[in-house]
Amino acid sequence: MQDRPTYDELLAAIERFLDEEIVPNTPGSRGFHARVAANAVRTIRRELEAEDDQLTAEWAGLDALLGAVDRPPARAQLRAEIAERNAALSERVRRGEADAGPFAEQVRQHLRTTVRDKLHVSNPRWLGE
Repeated sequence: MQDRPTYDELLAAIERFLDEEIVPNTPGSRGFHARVAANAVRTIRRELEAEDDQLTAEWAGLDALLGAVDRPPARAQLRAEIAERNAALSERVRRGEADAGPFAEQVRQHLRTTVRDKLHVSNPRWLGE
């Protein structure tokens, strides 16, 4: 882990450079691509800021739906395990287990929360906040 500048400081500098120097002074498709790059930097910053909390929340939601299991300590393994658990939940939904009843409501609430968290990263304007 590096001390300074932090990843957020580096990404903020790139974002400012793109927004303040490149986008206003670059017409046409290059200007468009610069805006896309600046937006990608903003998305990365939001993801890095929210990732630990979102992974923890998604893991807890899956524990509530599928039964608690030990959480992997490494981030990469945690992401892989969440993907596997989401596949297991999807299979239960396909089998009709979430069509009605308390489990269905728990699944809907988990999905609302998880999708909201993901939209907060990808494009918070879609949430109307």
